[in-house]
Amino acid sequence: MSTPNGTVAAPPTPSGDDSTPPAARESHARNWKGMGWAFLVKVLLLAVINAFGIFTIIAGIEAGNWIVVGAMVLIVVAADWIYFSKRPIALKYLFPGLVFLFVFQVFIFGYTAYIAFTNYGTGHVGTQEQAVQAALIQGERRVEGSPTYPLVVVEQGDTLGFAINDEGEVKVGSEEQPLETVATTGDSGAPTEVPGWTIVPRNQLISDPDMATAVQDLRVPVSDDPNDGSIRTREGSTGAVYTSTMVWDAEAQTITDTTSGTVYTADDHGNFVAEDGTTLPTGWVAHVGWENFARLFTDPAMVQPLAMVTAWTFAFAILSVFVPFAMGLVMAIIYNDPRVRGRKILRTLFVLPYAFPAFMSALLFRGMFNAEFGIINELFFGGANINWLGDPWLARGAVLFVNIWLTYPYFFLVCTGAIQALPADALEAASIDGASKFRQMRSIILPLVLVSTAPLLISSFAFAFNNFTIIYMFNNGGPAIPGAPYALGATDILISAIYDISGVSGGAADYGLASALSILVFIVVGIIAALAFRQTKKLEEF
Repeated sequence: MSTPNGTVAAPPTPSGDDSTPPAARESHARNWKGMGWAFLVKVLLLAVINAFGIFTIIAGIEAGNWIVVGAMVLIVVAADWIYFSKRPIALKYLFPGLVFLFVFQVFIFGYTAYIAFTNYGTGHVGTQEQAVQAALIQGERRVEGSPTYPLVVVEQGDTLGFAINDEGEVKVGSEEQPLETVATTGDSGAPTEVPGWTIVPRNQLISDPDMATAVQDLRVPVSDDPNDGSIRTREGSTGAVYTSTMVWDAEAQTITDTTSGTVYTADDHGNFVAEDGTTLPTGWVAHVGWENFARLFTDPAMVQPLAMVTAWTFAFAILSVFVPFAMGLVMAIIYNDPRVRGRKILRTLFVLPYAFPAFMSALLFRGMFNAEFGIINELFFGGANINWLGDPWLARGAVLFVNIWLTYPYFFLVCTGAIQALPADALEAASIDGASKFRQMRSIILPLVLVSTAPLLISSFAFAFNNFTIIYMFNNGGPAIPGAPYALGATDILISAIYDISGVSGGAADYGLASALSILVFIVVGIIAALAFRQTKKLEEF
């Protein structure tokens, strides 16, 4: 309301009340509702992450793996800080991807690099203590004059042990825990009660073959000194002390065979070696530096087979990209012509190989190329006995044919889309200027198609370079290269050679050498990809 002098008067207050009432305060229920379901979901997810992280940390501490412990602590602390803080908005979206990148890429590559500098493989899979224990077990004999102890099999969670009656003293132990006295008894028979342990019923040992085998293989040390021997049992009711003919000297780092007097000394390569050069079968994981990488280039047994495998890998990868791309481009040009009738049906038929799983197609073609009853010989070569899978060059041609058959539909689809996206005015202008179809193909269509497909060609090369599925499922890399170690074959590529060297398919395993070769393959593919991507920039400028 305005006053006569032009000023604005304050609004009148209600009669009987000269003060403004305070604003109503929101209830606690409304404040809680304002948090929203998103906050509750976030709290629940972080609770699950923290619980999993704490479980992993505890397991890592028990296993003595401090790298896993440190990494898990860092991840859990970072997750709590990022998602309970209001500042790092960008990290809230980036953090899950960074964790997966670290776990599935950085960690795996780092662990592979670590294995590449060790002798990890058959005969070298544990610690030195485990190697010593294995050597002592291999030379075990029952101690002459050892008494036969009444015995029962006991368990504590998942841990099995023995409890014996040693002249009235009940002693119990497990594979990791030497015998110790836990009770006394006036009875001379097998213990009927063992504090802290559960006695396994006798009928369970008889009815459970796995339990019986575990009991027969179990050795409970008599003391902390492995040379004192261990308790063993054959039937689960009596036990005796067994000692090894091998004697371990921790200070001198030697194992002595008391029957022959041979002394085996620990070396820097994870072996116990005698003066005559013989070694014990079981060693331990040791750091060997660059020896695995050196073997790939200096070991005569490895150089020639790996050179053959490497040459075939490059040939296989290049042909598996160039030939299907050329076929796909030509077919895309043909079936993009409106004069071709039934284009949609024909395109569908030509794309069918791409719809079949690669491993199933490889298995089917393996049977079709069989020399004795394969349909290839029967229908196309008049029943001739052509050994497609036994001859090195025929096997290479066969597996290359199968891979091209599986790959060309992909490039057919890609090139069809790229051609349909070409500017029609450029091709029309070229036709008006008198350019032939070949000239249009070479100067306009191919460069423009390569602009959009070059990154796909690079990724396809990397995929073909490591196409383990087709090699393994078609003929497992065969036929074998004569004299080659680790069962390397004529159609093996580097990735399948790594599989053979790792021993997963059987035979001796050399994870250190396989990891070293994996690192080299990664470097080679990375260099080729980097150089190829640099060349694609020239196409983009064009």
